[in-house]
Amino acid sequence: MTQFRRGLWRSALAAAAVAGFVTSAAAQMELKIMAPAAPGGGWDQTARSMQQALTQSGIAKSAQVTNVPGAGGSIGIAQLVNNSKGDGNQLMVMGYVMVGALLTNKSPVTLDQTTPIARLTAEYEAIVVPADSPIKTAKELADALKADPAKVTWAGGSAGGVDHIAAALFAKAAGADPTKINYIPFSGGGEALAAILGGKVTAGISGYGEFESQIKAGKLRLIGLTTPADKATADKPSIKAQGVDIEIANWRAVVAPPGISADQKKALTDAMDKMAKSSEWQEILKTKGWEDAYVSGDAFAKILADEQARTKEVLTSVGLVKS
Repeated sequence: MTQFRRGLWRSALAAAAVAGFVTSAAAQMELKIMAPAAPGGGWDQTARSMQQALTQSGIAKSAQVTNVPGAGGSIGIAQLVNNSKGDGNQLMVMGYVMVGALLTNKSPVTLDQTTPIARLTAEYEAIVVPADSPIKTAKELADALKADPAKVTWAGGSAGGVDHIAAALFAKAAGADPTKINYIPFSGGGEALAAILGGKVTAGISGYGEFESQIKAGKLRLIGLTTPADKATADKPSIKAQGVDIEIANWRAVVAPPGISADQKKALTDAMDKMAKSSEWQEILKTKGWEDAYVSGDAFAKILADEQARTKEVLTSVGLVKS
């Protein structure tokens, strides 16, 4: 072998070694993902779906999921901020529900103390009524609210959560006083569903998936979804397209602890960027029926700040947060 060829061979080996090192470095990530809720719920499902996509795609060597339930994520975020500072392998799943929970629980720990990484998914809210309800459209529900907001009863999830916020925004858009809405919070989706099906409330509000089977069975009537007007379809009408100006999504995202370095933040963001594009993650989105709402880095940090401001304004307007 000539000296020239030997030089080329060494250069090729060196390049291959560097490429191999970069690939293996990415795959050596041993991530920890906290779901700040009990097993089985949306945050837990998101954390375990991330675990599956990250390990099966080879983006991470391992991804361990832990559950820290309580107070709409308030206990989990306190643990992240106080115990995981500077840990570049730690992530926490969170979402819109946490934004409201931290405000209503007057949490001493806030999302401003975390490091925003990426928004992953979104699920729009659905408003339903019993199949035999005289209310058939979003405008008719808006008219009933405007006439007497206290007479319109809503069934949804926890006080201050996305369901409650959506009901308040609907009232506001209808021209009714949002502080007078008659919202009944239920701790479980099954209890809320029973109240709606039993005609104990005027309307129900939650993610579409909670109501889908009952809508298809003809037991519930879908008034509409809180989607942008251009996302309306014949079987999934948009409330905004019916003239009631409300658009809201229950999104889920991941944040990291405070005090991580710029390199650690970049490594976590890169891992999420790769996961979001992976076939494994795309398949999970399809199976779960989750909307792909991926945004990372500074763009997500701005969304998070805007959502906190909007949520505080809404919760103040309904009297759940003092200004």
